[in-house]
Amino acid sequence: MNEQRAGLLYGFAAYGLWGLFPLYWPLLEPSGAGEILAHRMVWSLAVVSVVLLVMRRWAWVPELLRQPRRLGLLAVAAAVISVNWGLYIWGVNSGHVVETSLGYFINPLVTIALGVLVLHERLRPAQWAAVGVGAAAVLVLTLGYGRLPWIALTLACSFATYGFIKKKVGMGGLESLAAETAIQFLPALGFLVFLGSRGETTFASHGAGHASLLAACGVVTAVPLVCFGAAAIRIPLSMLGLLQYLAPVFQFGLGLLWFHEEMPAERWAGFGLVWLALALLTWDALRAARRGRIAVRDAAVVPDEAAPRGAVTG
Repeated sequence: MNEQRAGLLYGFAAYGLWGLFPLYWPLLEPSGAGEILAHRMVWSLAVVSVVLLVMRRWAWVPELLRQPRRLGLLAVAAAVISVNWGLYIWGVNSGHVVETSLGYFINPLVTIALGVLVLHERLRPAQWAAVGVGAAAVLVLTLGYGRLPWIALTLACSFATYGFIKKKVGMGGLESLAAETAIQFLPALGFLVFLGSRGETTFASHGAGHASLLAACGVVTAVPLVCFGAAAIRIPLSMLGLLQYLAPVFQFGLGLLWFHEEMPAERWAGFGLVWLALALLTWDALRAARRGRIAVRDAAVVPDEAAPRGAVTG
């Protein structure tokens, strides 16, 4: 029980910190989204390298270097997460916090759609209903915004693609972040040098406080990931799946209450449909998990009951 309680606390910490990101990125202004993204890549590699050095978890590096296909997948993952990070930072600092939260609300629906289209997975009726309701929500939100909610859709699609690639790669969170940021490092550093040569960098021109906040991007990126890893090994996957909604809930609340973004009736209707779709998904996932536990329990009992008298089982 203590392990599960610790796992819950780690999970709350991870998703809570991710949900509070909209408070951090505006602190980095007047840096543009591109400069913030580059600093995030550079400093994340530095922080994760220190953590791995302290934990002495370097054995995976030589093995990875001998696997070109895996390296290629990591390069694609690094490119996709760069799009996700950069758009998220730009969205928050451009006054679209509510729409960025929508991207992470609909991410599970996009993940399911990706499974159908790419892996040819078969959906249960409740999952089909959730996808249908989600599609209706996008239509309603398009009418409400007067445009396709492209920020939310790009965030959802990029993160779903990133998750799909990560499953293929099969690496731990810290290790994969180290590999991805190592791939990002040279382009990011080159971009920062380019900004400096044009006198457009803010790192050295806005005081030590601003430089420290930019450097802290690495810690801000790594800490919730470490907490997530600690939660993942302590609590069931179904519980972790429920906790994932904390981050967009926090982001949505900040968009309304802290940044005072507009939320007309048609957007409420669209978000309501998204939440209905997520409720259907959650109910279906919990029901499937319960059936799975019952099936495992019955499979463990039936062989003993079916065994002939006098037979030795186990």
